[in-house]
Amino acid sequence: MSEQLGSGWPFVGRGGSIATVREALRSGAGVMIAGEAGVGKSRLAAQALAGLDGYEVVRVLGTETASMIPFGAFAHVLTGPPHGGENLLRWAARHLRRGGRGEGELLVSVDDAHRLDAASAALVHHLAAGGEARVLVTVRTGGPLPAPVAALWKDELLTRIELPPLGQDEIGQVLAGALGGEVAAGTVRRLADVTGGNVLYLREVVHAGRTSGCLAESGGEWRWRGELSMTTRLRELVGARIGHLDQDEREVLELVAFGEPVGAELLVALTSSRAVERVEARGLVAVAGDGRREQVRLGHPLYGEVVRGDCGTLRARRRLRTLAEALEASGPRRREDELRAAVWRLDSGSAAAPEMLLSAADLAWARRDPRLAARLARAAIEAGAGVAAVALLGQVLMVLGDPDAALTALRQAARNAVTEGERAQHAFSLGMNLAWAGADGEACRVLDLAAEALTDPAWRQEAHVYRGVADFFAGRLTGAAGSLARARACEPMTVRGAAHATGLEAWIDAYSGRAERALAVVERALTTMDDWDDDAPHALPTLLDARCAAQVFSARLDEAERTAAEGMEPAAAEPAVSGFGAYRAMVGRLRGDAAGAARWAREDAARLPARTPYRGRCLAELAHARALLGETAAARAVLAEAEESASRWAFTRQPVLQAAVWVAASAGDLDEAVSLCQSAAGLAEQHEQFGQLMFALHDLVRLGAPALAARRLAALAERVDGPLAGLFARHARAAGDPAELRDVAAEFERLGLILYAAEALAQESAAHRRDGRGTLARGAQTRAWALARRCPGVSTPALVELATPELTPRQREIVKLAAAGLTNRQIADRLTLSTRTAANHLQAAYEKLGVNDRTQVGRLLAAL
Repeated sequence: MSEQLGSGWPFVGRGGSIATVREALRSGAGVMIAGEAGVGKSRLAAQALAGLDGYEVVRVLGTETASMIPFGAFAHVLTGPPHGGENLLRWAARHLRRGGRGEGELLVSVDDAHRLDAASAALVHHLAAGGEARVLVTVRTGGPLPAPVAALWKDELLTRIELPPLGQDEIGQVLAGALGGEVAAGTVRRLADVTGGNVLYLREVVHAGRTSGCLAESGGEWRWRGELSMTTRLRELVGARIGHLDQDEREVLELVAFGEPVGAELLVALTSSRAVERVEARGLVAVAGDGRREQVRLGHPLYGEVVRGDCGTLRARRRLRTLAEALEASGPRRREDELRAAVWRLDSGSAAAPEMLLSAADLAWARRDPRLAARLARAAIEAGAGVAAVALLGQVLMVLGDPDAALTALRQAARNAVTEGERAQHAFSLGMNLAWAGADGEACRVLDLAAEALTDPAWRQEAHVYRGVADFFAGRLTGAAGSLARARACEPMTVRGAAHATGLEAWIDAYSGRAERALAVVERALTTMDDWDDDAPHALPTLLDARCAAQVFSARLDEAERTAAEGMEPAAAEPAVSGFGAYRAMVGRLRGDAAGAARWAREDAARLPARTPYRGRCLAELAHARALLGETAAARAVLAEAEESASRWAFTRQPVLQAAVWVAASAGDLDEAVSLCQSAAGLAEQHEQFGQLMFALHDLVRLGAPALAARRLAALAERVDGPLAGLFARHARAAGDPAELRDVAAEFERLGLILYAAEALAQESAAHRRDGRGTLARGAQTRAWALARRCPGVSTPALVELATPELTPRQREIVKLAAAGLTNRQIADRLTLSTRTAANHLQAAYEKLGVNDRTQVGRLLAAL
């Protein structure tokens, strides 16, 4: 439900609550709407009343000012003095009834009833208890209520409805309506977290963001960039909710604001149990267990913004230093405590040991927070941590998209690598940065030399794993498998080495088409994740990437979507070792949701560093989706950007090559599309990317060239796991066989590949038409249109043929090029025809379609 009321902000997510309020009022019961300030109680009450007829509504507002005057809230409707000795409540009730215009039963709506004066509160209770009026009240939770108002609910005179804050989905709907456009998922998530679902706070945050420029529209999507902005009004609203604080209460709140979550025992030791209890009772902090100990967090994220903003620099540093010293003195600590203490030390400007900073940087990297890891690693280097810190910084800068800076730092530090451990870490970081930058030959030399020179099996096994990763990036899957075998021969395997080796194994299996084996490897590894997660930072994102690829290649679309969503969560993958939005886009594209595919690809690409190949993979999917939607110029521009960043690695280059096929098809150049598709298939085979090869060969079938793919698909079906390779091979063999095309379409639909199913049915219709079976052709055409409507906006050669059956393939190709804006001469040059022949084909197509020029053709194709 989404309705506008009063302001330009939509009222969403409360459809069930509105229905409950209206039904209760119609049945004779009163209603109390309870919730935190700003969640939309007043809007809900007003919206519920707007849909009720037959009532004389008296609206009352409780305010701090009116609360000092008897019947102050009702002053606008109670005029004239009571008769001598008359009961004041009966007088007021009688006056309310007489004050009506006789248009229906009396309904009294009281907003902010927690602010009523005693007489007004007693009147509301009198009206509800005596049944003299229907009563609708709103109250704020978390604070005291006038006794008569509290009794309305406790005595069951009214039905109480708890109104929770909006969830993330509802926040997304509100933002889209208020901003008038699509909002990036990351921005929705961030604003939902920051505001806690409070619409009043959300409005102020959005206003601040637009004023400061942090919230702006780019590429058809609203996105927040930068730090949170606080308007004066928002600061006042949150400050009023916090209220007055005693000195010890302020100390509690400041420590939690700078350090949350703070252990309850630690906080009590630094302050006092009574102060903590008072602050908790006011809802300013919340205490919850994490399975090991009780932790204290702020009651709302914006409390921290206000409290920290009220602290000067020196006071903030003192609070941070207090937290760090207390945690360090608290005895044996968990590793995350060491990380937090190091960050507090860093933020407070106090001295920290280089070993502490390096250990914290390692853990931040293991917890997939590369920006914090880079900050701590730099601090460790400044404190004298040495080559190990430089090597770690190099890996972090690599995934943050700055391998050049990483390579510079690593080369400068090479002469300082003295111990075997330092030489090993330096070589691994240098080799992977070279591989990341596309310098494959040099990367392999560095890693090979390390594997030969190192004597400790723990270091040697990692050298072989990293060499295997370099092979994988370059598309040498057989070579990667050899490196993996050499790594596992360096026994005993360390926890870190085994986890990274397992990730490499899953990658090799998934992309070479062994989906079942890849999935088994991933599931076994994830069951022991607690054992290796802190030691093997690359393992989890690699395993999730392999699982997602295996699920897509084996047609497990629902599972692939869930894995991609998991991979896009901040806790699952660092921003650069990600690109899971590409998988979500691929799943959407296969289902026929090209617009959704474009949205997911664009969303993930926007959050990735500019120079990472994973961003190129997302951009490739964005270009692919836009090409299917007929946005040829936009698709071509995005494709050029994708080629620049994704071409370094084989498995990220392949989506770019396949997107180029459909950009050419979108422009109407089917000959070029087929040629590009053959090249893409050739490179996929050369690089042993058999899952990608399967899709590249099937694209030839979809483009109307099944003979070029049938034999290779049949062979591929023998080596690639899952139903798709065999089904693609059947599709290639079914050319011209309507019954087989119908069966293939049914299987595509069963697997959720709706676009492919629609295309197969379109080909069935064309086959019937060529055989002169008009009735059967129309039946297949109807079924194809039913599926095509589930692929809104998508245009492919098969679907264009479905819409223009009267044209020959050559006429259809020329019409597409003409609609794209090419002149007759350009069309002739593109298709190696004479200008006269191109013009004749175009004129014949005009006559068949009933149009007169290129503009009308473009409109017709767009409509179809």
